[in-house]
Amino acid sequence: MISRERALELVNANLAKKNLVKHVLAVEAIMRALARKLGEDEEVWGLAGLLHDLDYEKTMQDPANHGRLTVEMISDLDLPPGIDQAVLAHAGHAPRNSLMDKAIYCSDPVTGLIVASALMHPSKRLAGIDPVFVGNRFGEKRFAAGANREAIASCSELGIELHEFFRISIDAMNGIAADLEL
Repeated sequence: MISRERALELVNANLAKKNLVKHVLAVEAIMRALARKLGEDEEVWGLAGLLHDLDYEKTMQDPANHGRLTVEMISDLDLPPGIDQAVLAHAGHAPRNSLMDKAIYCSDPVTGLIVASALMHPSKRLAGIDPVFVGNRFGEKRFAAGANREAIASCSELGIELHEFFRISIDAMNGIAADLEL
């Protein structure tokens, strides 16, 4: 299996936008936290989170190929089974069959909701927000409108209630707040 360091090299080689790198780091952190909670392999889930948007800058204008190009880009890597499927599932190009597929699908959009919530909070820090604060923003459909509420709410497919999912995600992102500059 490739190392996290090698995966991070691929991220940095393929994603020039700083906020996109922060996004994949946030998804990685949430995926690791969910893997711990669900008794799954933290390293494998973390790699899925780190690599899931590897093609984003190349497919921004071509969403039909988002995820598909990533799968091509990582096809020759020594990756555990299931990562390709999770990458495709997060982009809506494959069914969400496994727990990892379901986890990445809800983790991807929640990062945007949490970052937007932190930035609008008076502290402008992740440490200043909690699940109630994020939940209130979740209910405001115009707030962080790009954060797919249906995908976020699909955390229920993992047997995790929305408020708990917000707590897990906030805590995971707080753990890398310095990397996220939040």
